[in-house]
Amino acid sequence: MTVPEIDALLFDVFGTVVDWRSGVIRDGRALSEEKDLDVDWAAFADAWREAYQPSMDRVREGDIAWRNLDSLHRDSLETLLDRFDIEGLTEAERTHLNRVWHRLDPWPDAIPGLARLRCDYVIAPLSNGHVRLLTDMAKRARLPWDLILSAELAGHYKPDEEAYSTAVDLLDLDPEQVMMVAAHERDLDASGELGLGTAYVHRPAEWGPERSHETEKPGESAYDVVAEDVLDLAARLDA
Repeated sequence: MTVPEIDALLFDVFGTVVDWRSGVIRDGRALSEEKDLDVDWAAFADAWREAYQPSMDRVREGDIAWRNLDSLHRDSLETLLDRFDIEGLTEAERTHLNRVWHRLDPWPDAIPGLARLRCDYVIAPLSNGHVRLLTDMAKRARLPWDLILSAELAGHYKPDEEAYSTAVDLLDLDPEQVMMVAAHERDLDASGELGLGTAYVHRPAEWGPERSHETEKPGESAYDVVAEDVLDLAARLDA
């Protein structure tokens, strides 16, 4: 693949562009101060994220009808509130906590890297987050997307092929003109099978600095581009 063939870059968001773990911990600790709670919010954040794929699998496997990520996150949240013995939250406080996924902060390299890439490519998220979630996140964090794309538009969660093919169709491009950018190999493997270009972005601290050694960077030949971060991706694509 040569760089001129690529017209658009699609970005996984949670973990790739934004730091979900720190955001959940931040809002959880603020809630603890307000409500005098004693909670290990790092463990809570990890447990919530670990429920992410299983919750979407219920949709993929037909156990439940399509539901957006806020709804799936809320089911997981209710289970975790019981598991972590968190009591006394009002409905408004539960709703606010559930929407922490709308309020995540970008990794330091993300915005400058995206700004460089946007000069030469159409850039958009392709996330399992729904359109409103991604829009709220972008407005708060000033993520410079050209448009918002989401698995919601296909009614299929990644890595179902419909999530990728719908995004490609909406861009009015061929698969080889689109590159998927992600910190997760499952995402890249699924999109690569459909003919999209693939760019890996290394996020060893996604699950916290103490677990950074668990994330092994793939070899340079594993994907079309293997980058340290979004700024490095921009440099490798000559943006």
